[in-house]
Amino acid sequence: MDDSQREYQRMIRRHNCENKELQALIHSMKNSVPKSEKSRRKQLLLDVARLEAKLEQKHSQELEKFRDSNPEMSILETVTEDLAKMDLENKPPHLTRTQRRRERRAALEREHRERITGVELEHLAAFRRNEEEKLAVILGVKNLEMKDIRPDGHCMYRAIQDQLVYSVTVESLRNRTADYMQKHVDDFMPFFSDPETGDVYGRDDFLSYCNDIMCNASWGGQLELRALSHVLQTPIEVIQADSPVVVIGEEYTAKPLVLVYMRYTCNLGEHYNSVKPLEARAAPRLF
Repeated sequence: MDDSQREYQRMIRRHNCENKELQALIHSMKNSVPKSEKSRRKQLLLDVARLEAKLEQKHSQELEKFRDSNPEMSILETVTEDLAKMDLENKPPHLTRTQRRRERRAALEREHRERITGVELEHLAAFRRNEEEKLAVILGVKNLEMKDIRPDGHCMYRAIQDQLVYSVTVESLRNRTADYMQKHVDDFMPFFSDPETGDVYGRDDFLSYCNDIMCNASWGGQLELRALSHVLQTPIEVIQADSPVVVIGEEYTAKPLVLVYMRYTCNLGEHYNSVKPLEARAAPRLF
């Protein structure tokens, strides 16, 4: 691993630590405002959104600066550019040595969701409506509309499957993704770290990750999308409400597959949908 890759990994670890510290601060802020004070809780959500946006902008700028100063790292450059524009990472596949910790975290998250007040749910639902409205406009310009995909842990693969003109199973897509990643370990290892702590995983952990892709209903993310673009030799466009369209696999000339990445759907969580041609609607009668 050269100095540029080490510098990149150190930056990603720092970003993860800063994100963790911000979430701890947000948790403290929420605990300081009684749930009964609805106006303060509403302002709190706005303050939290501003803090998260500010940190996300800072990280994006640092990633962009790193890319500009390391033009020779072609693979790293394209992945960094994608990461700077959007956060495609859903929940990562479980790694064997962290299974217990992840299960504890999942239990805590379930407990937190159960404590969410009606006011908070109302605001989160508003975020979801706002996201859907923005996406409808973006897709409408492209003469497309959303096509719902079942939220079962396979949504990214099912959205890809829906876009293909030939028949392929989700199992096949998962197996081909994992196989490509296993055969190109060195291309993916610089970006393979614990999303919570930033700790760099080893080769055995990466192979275990690939095995989870094949064997479990693990959510797909940035690494898997990049692998799929190579497997299918097709660009993949990912549309978001508040970010430019990101194209993965721009080196290929086939017609892009189009996915929609949503932050606030699927029980107010992250999700991928497919798209379809916008249905022609009859003009309203004037009499």
